[in-house]
Amino acid sequence: MIEQLKTHWQSAGSRIRAWYDRFRRDADQQYSCKLPGNPGSLSFFLLKLFFSGIRVNEHQIEVLKRLPRDATVIYVTKHKSHFEHLFYHIRYQQQELPFPELAFDYRMLLWQPVHRLTQILYFQLSHFFRNFRFSDAYDSGCLQKDIGSGASALFSLIDDRGFYRRFVKAKKDPVQCIIRAQRASAKPIYIVPQLFFFGKKPEGTRLTLVDFLFGSATKPGQLRRLITLFNRPDKINIEISEPIDLKALLSQPDIAAMDLDQQSLHLRRYLLDQINRHRQGITGPYLKSKQELRESILTSDPLQDFMKAYGQERELSIQRVHQRANSHLSNISAKYNPAVIKVLAAIVRWVIYTMFDGESMNDDGLNRIKIVSHKGPLIFIPCHKSHIDYLILSYVMYMNNMPCPHIAAGDNLSFWPLGTLFRRGGAFFIRRTFKGAALYTKVFNAYIHKLLEEGFNVEFFIEGGRSRTGKLILPKLGLLSSLLRAYREGACNDMIFVPIYVGYDRVLEERSYLNELEGGEKNPESLTQVIKASRFLRKRFGKIYINFHEPISLQDLLSSEGLTMKGLQGEAFDSFCRNLGFRVIRAIDRVSVVTPHGIVAAVILNSDTPRLSYSRLLSGVDVYMRHLNRQNAKLSDTLVHDRNRAIRQTVDDYIQNRCIEPIEPAADGEETAEDGTHYIIADSRRFILEYYKNNCVTFFLPAAYVALAIIVRESPEFSALEIAADYAFFQILFKNDFAFDVNMPPEEAVRGNLNIFLSENILAAHPTVPEMYSISAEGLIRLRVFAAFLKTYLESYWITIKCLQQEQNRAESSDDRLKRILQTGSQMYRDREITRKESLSKVTYKNAVRFFTGRIMNESDLPDPWDFYSREIQKYMNAC
Repeated sequence: MIEQLKTHWQSAGSRIRAWYDRFRRDADQQYSCKLPGNPGSLSFFLLKLFFSGIRVNEHQIEVLKRLPRDATVIYVTKHKSHFEHLFYHIRYQQQELPFPELAFDYRMLLWQPVHRLTQILYFQLSHFFRNFRFSDAYDSGCLQKDIGSGASALFSLIDDRGFYRRFVKAKKDPVQCIIRAQRASAKPIYIVPQLFFFGKKPEGTRLTLVDFLFGSATKPGQLRRLITLFNRPDKINIEISEPIDLKALLSQPDIAAMDLDQQSLHLRRYLLDQINRHRQGITGPYLKSKQELRESILTSDPLQDFMKAYGQERELSIQRVHQRANSHLSNISAKYNPAVIKVLAAIVRWVIYTMFDGESMNDDGLNRIKIVSHKGPLIFIPCHKSHIDYLILSYVMYMNNMPCPHIAAGDNLSFWPLGTLFRRGGAFFIRRTFKGAALYTKVFNAYIHKLLEEGFNVEFFIEGGRSRTGKLILPKLGLLSSLLRAYREGACNDMIFVPIYVGYDRVLEERSYLNELEGGEKNPESLTQVIKASRFLRKRFGKIYINFHEPISLQDLLSSEGLTMKGLQGEAFDSFCRNLGFRVIRAIDRVSVVTPHGIVAAVILNSDTPRLSYSRLLSGVDVYMRHLNRQNAKLSDTLVHDRNRAIRQTVDDYIQNRCIEPIEPAADGEETAEDGTHYIIADSRRFILEYYKNNCVTFFLPAAYVALAIIVRESPEFSALEIAADYAFFQILFKNDFAFDVNMPPEEAVRGNLNIFLSENILAAHPTVPEMYSISAEGLIRLRVFAAFLKTYLESYWITIKCLQQEQNRAESSDDRLKRILQTGSQMYRDREITRKESLSKVTYKNAVRFFTGRIMNESDLPDPWDFYSREIQKYMNAC
């Protein structure tokens, strides 16, 4: 019995000694700054529950998923926060991402598992009794070793105690430790800045009482964090900034030459700058008071010098000049108010889902914009199809954690009460023309300079006004030149232009556009119009489409062309500004979204018969869709997901709006309707169909030019060179209607479209002679389908030149001339000299007049330029 007890005692003692030895071994170099994954089931459960209301955008997570698999990930925050560290630790574990096990200069005792907490206390006490001081994770090399082995970590850039230790006591800091780990390891280390937002409101220069008591949204106190977390978790936003490859950064020659202290300082400043710029890209810059901005603008040295000279030249007192300048600035400037923007965002959201079926947007494009937003102010340049464009874009920015831009608006929109509301939403108002207003121009330029200097994003419509025809208007360069001058004067280090397509299945202003195109006067905006517009809230206008082009960095653009803004003066500056304007217009064209309304309208209007069956309509849609797919054109969601249903719904919509009329009504049943129903166009609504056709015309223009050039050839065979000559003629003729790429020679564009026609069996290549072609058996019919896109414009130009040619020496104002052309066109339509009512377009007439009055004066090599253009246009018009 005694022997058995002795044996059990010895066995128990062996197990205790083995456990104790293992405990001592596991307790070696255990620190409170390390928190393992799943820190005890209860702790882990409580933390998951605590942070469950916070959502992380999937696009943010993609930033981490794209990192190399073998990389060590180090997270960095601006301010030290246990709240943020615990969130990243728990949430990234849940999403199977690298999570921060190590936290530099953090003590995580409360959340340690009991067995590990015991090990930490044992290790520190043992070390203290042996060395009369507690062990330090930096001195022991434990942190550097763990990072080198691939453990993820987190550190904070701003910490009062941490700064004192680094700067005063000269102890090692996290950045130096990470740099040493990278030097000693072959594995790449990626530093990923993290931003935690408790609200999107930009900070002001003065703290509110709430900010004073509970901390700001940038650096909230514990109580504000908890209230926001439990009451409004949707206000908490997580942003992941662009990761930094530390290995690549340290290998840069200028940084590699630095010592460790210099490298760590450089990296700290770089990270702080990136986080601050990223934060500004979301909340916007600090909001100064209106009076502070006003004084800064009006007392700037350049404006003061100008006002003195202005007063002397006009014999005005300086006080009188100051009074005028102050009045101009009051009429121009916005009164940016985040509270109003929040209210407007709620209103716009309600409008979108009441009048429309929501919005469709390319999120990847928006994320690319976010990435480059820290380089300089963003200049948003959307197309302008409707009055709600600027509301939609500001709403998109607000809902995607970006500051709403300052928006250039015409002073016709400054009427009460909407003008006051728009100002507080970020709108600033400008005159339609600056002609003869030297002081106004100078004040406006000073205001633009200040916006860019403060870091505000700006939005303006380069077309100048809403497009009444559906296609893009050629650029107006006034505001663009003001932005470029501000950049030249040092307002910002870079300027990022963002071309944007904003389109609709149907626009709200259909009726007013129809009236204006037929020659009616534009009604001025007023409160009465707004009240009348409330009837639209009962209608559905399909979807809104928002598509972002790749951002254009002004600095990169200048560098690629070997230019400097300082060196651009006079004509060189004007040429650069003009080229940039056309570059933006072409960029918007490239990201335009093709909708079923545009495709169906094109097929209906381009038909060569007065009635069109549904089966022929589908056949025409198929031809155009194949062409669009070959160009990788952006298609609306409805066309991608279920084309036939989208076309059917669009036809029904056009019938409901009396644009087309069904004849020979079919019996019930969709199959019968598709086989037997024919449609005719309502003559009074052709302009509306033309508007939607023009929404997608840019994708068909090159093919239309080539197709029409082939059709007018008298020989059954033709060369690519012959077609290129006609192509160049069309580019010149329609230069006021369409923007073409000056960097793409006509020969290149022609070859591309000839290859498309070859692949569609529209053309056949000559068996022996290179670049010689002939039309296939059915090719001529299919070529006319593309050439028909030009019929409307050729008829408009034909009307204009006939009218101008008859009265070459007649002295009249531009308005009288336009009225005469409108009357002549209407008579020619009644006499059947032209066949399309949509050719009677006031907008196209204006473009044609501008072309002929400018071009013909310079055609010195032609004996009779009027006769030449008249014959050429008639030739092409008859061939369509």
